[in-house]
Amino acid sequence: MGRGKIEIKRIENNTNRQVTFCKRRNGLLKKAYELSVLCDAEVALICFSTRGRVYEYANTNIRSTIERYKRATSSSSSYTTQEINTQFYQQESKKLHQQIQMIQNFNSHLTGDGLASLSVKEMKQLETRLERGIARIRAKKHELILNETENLQKREIQLEQENACLRAKIAEYEKLQQLSMMPGGQDYAMQAYLSGNVLQLNMMQAAVYPIMDRKVLPLGTMAV
Repeated sequence: MGRGKIEIKRIENNTNRQVTFCKRRNGLLKKAYELSVLCDAEVALICFSTRGRVYEYANTNIRSTIERYKRATSSSSSYTTQEINTQFYQQESKKLHQQIQMIQNFNSHLTGDGLASLSVKEMKQLETRLERGIARIRAKKHELILNETENLQKREIQLEQENACLRAKIAEYEKLQQLSMMPGGQDYAMQAYLSGNVLQLNMMQAAVYPIMDRKVLPLGTMAV
């Protein structure tokens, strides 16, 4: 069942009228707040109850808003559109200066300056923000250190492999130099180098194709 339409007229029952006033007043104040935030509008709301109590809301100084309203609606006012825009931009500039001042004060508080104007509660809030910021900074620093350490370890392994390869090549070169100085000259050294490669090839073939029926011959005899 949907809500039925309510006839807009004065509520005769005092209790019901007071309850309706409280509910609709809160809704009106909420709508005024939402309008000022969503649309960045300058809003001022004044409401008097039947008992003479006043309820008001303004996102800026309510008196300045009323004065602005008087200037805008005054019959003797001769403000041009340019002057109204100038006033608007002056107010916007004032707001921006206030925001800049707040940011500058906050930055000085972060460095430990200008703390005399803060209360104990505000100092606790500032301390909590600093601790959270330091925790995030330390976590990011730890992550960067781990990544850098991992990269250095990989580089170390790569350099060790390259170093081992170079040592093997140097040892092979020195061995060939020694063989070339022996009787037989360079031909002997080349034969030794080739025989070493052939020996390695035979060892690989023996590992892949093992000889199952090799005959054992006495020392000094040859197989036919």
